[in-house]
Amino acid sequence: MKFRHELSYDASPDQVFAMLSDADYRERVCAAQDVISAEVELTRKGGGFSLVIDQQQRTDDLPSFARTFAGDATRAIQREEWADTTGGTLKIEAPGKPSDISGTITLRPEGSRTVEIVELEVKVKVPLIGGKLEKLLAEKIRSGMDTEHTVGVAWLEENNR
Repeated sequence: MKFRHELSYDASPDQVFAMLSDADYRERVCAAQDVISAEVELTRKGGGFSLVIDQQQRTDDLPSFARTFAGDATRAIQREEWADTTGGTLKIEAPGKPSDISGTITLRPEGSRTVEIVELEVKVKVPLIGGKLEKLLAEKIRSGMDTEHTVGVAWLEENNR
């Protein structure tokens, strides 16, 4: 299934890029998302960066049919590759699970604001309930991004005075 979500920030693309490429910001997002554990590795590469967030996520808020598939907790590995300040690629892996989530992140200026656009292809290869799991996964991603946005707004206010 196709997934698209837009987040708007009252900051320039360079300021939003600086936030997204800050390991402390990424750790704050993980804490706000109430993950069980998270390891953040961020490496600067030229004008961009490489990011890996390896986290254990809670599943107690999932419906029972999805918890049967996901288990008591699930591991998610988020990988981002940014060549420059305009955008990058995003891949979310769930080791041992038949899912594939990948796409792009783009930062687009809109006047004095920046819109972060995330476009993903979400696939779950499970007979009969794959489509239901894709919708559920997309909703979890959207919720996580909305939490990331809340943390981002506060981070930008704190760091761009």
